[in-house]
Amino acid sequence: MPQINQLLLVYQSQWFWLLLVLAVIYFGIGKGMIPKIEQTVGQRDARIAGDLAAAEKARTDANEAEERARAADVRARGEAQSFIAQAKARAATASETRLAAADAEIGARLAAAEASLADARAKALDSLETVAAEAAQEIVAKVSDAKVTAAQAASAVKAVFANG
Repeated sequence: MPQINQLLLVYQSQWFWLLLVLAVIYFGIGKGMIPKIEQTVGQRDARIAGDLAAAEKARTDANEAEERARAADVRARGEAQSFIAQAKARAATASETRLAAADAEIGARLAAAEASLADARAKALDSLETVAAEAAQEIVAKVSDAKVTAAQAASAVKAVFANG
């Protein structure tokens, strides 16, 4: 077979070309491309680490801002509650003052009304005594045909009113 005979003649050159191709691959890829790939991976890792650090800082800043907002909210609520308490106290004081004034006015009106009622009652009793004395004088005159003076009838009516 001629192929086998030829193999013995060219095997040394094939070994040479094989070693040459492997050396080119080794130096081309191993010394040229791999450092560039490692550099790109390193840059990517550095950028990721920087982004993570920036995200952590942003999270910390957000947490601090949230705490400041909560503190401001608590402070505002406290001020609002204080304002409400002051307003309630002022309203209660004003209400008590108005109630006291109204109570005093009502008390004065009630006292005046009671005085007026007592006066009217006294006048009514006086007129009742007068009417009762006149009625007693007329009844005695009709029943017994006796004459009773107005003074006697008035004293008799007063005695009855006094004894109840």
